[in-house]
Amino acid sequence: MAAETHLFTCLSDNFGLLIHDPATGATAAVDVPEAAPVMAAAAHKGWTISHILVTHHHPDHVQGIPEVKQATGARVIANAADSARIPLVDETVMPGGTAGFGSFTADVIDTPGHTVGHIAYHFGAERILLAGDALFSLGCGRMFEGTPGPMWQGLTALRALPDDTLLFCGHEYTASNARFALTVDPGNADLKVRADEVFALREKGLATVPTTLGLEKRTNPFLRADDPAIAANLAMAGADPAAVFAELRERKNRS
Repeated sequence: MAAETHLFTCLSDNFGLLIHDPATGATAAVDVPEAAPVMAAAAHKGWTISHILVTHHHPDHVQGIPEVKQATGARVIANAADSARIPLVDETVMPGGTAGFGSFTADVIDTPGHTVGHIAYHFGAERILLAGDALFSLGCGRMFEGTPGPMWQGLTALRALPDDTLLFCGHEYTASNARFALTVDPGNADLKVRADEVFALREKGLATVPTTLGLEKRTNPFLRADDPAIAANLAMAGADPAAVFAELRERKNRS
């Protein structure tokens, strides 16, 4: 049976996400930005949270874990390399390995940069990518702890996933990302269409995710740092893609 997902808002611009396995009744919360909306969402759907999949240690992704775990007994799954900075971890996983709940299994992908221990979860059979703050629609996370080379490598690993994969990310930043993307990729017709769609969705108060990796590959400049057109737009023709990525990230920081 196919996975069921429920997306909702936490804090000011965080996404909360529940993934439910109808076959077993298991339900995973993807991070816990704050407990009350997560518990309310589960109650609304009639699901019981059995697992918490953690992408990284930042407070706006983990601060609600203790309350949800106390209420549900949910099993907390996190990167072994980051487990000391995440509350109440029950099970550790490693990049290159797998994580699972119910009948679902995800590949764990190393996505350092936003934090050094950031990971993403790819449920291949369900065509779902949980990218946390590594990859956003039309953007990527700010580089707090890592360096451009490994962060770019992590993004290329996500880019290699199938086009029909649904991207779920940690924040509703797409409108801001679209405005920036248009400044560095102004001739991209697909990007212009996506930007108009995003602005219309936000005017209605609607979420801009999930989106597909196929669309992101065509429109997200941070996934195209090795595209000669992007490098040329930055006056960096022939530069190493990691350097182009670093310039994109620095320009977005200043935007």
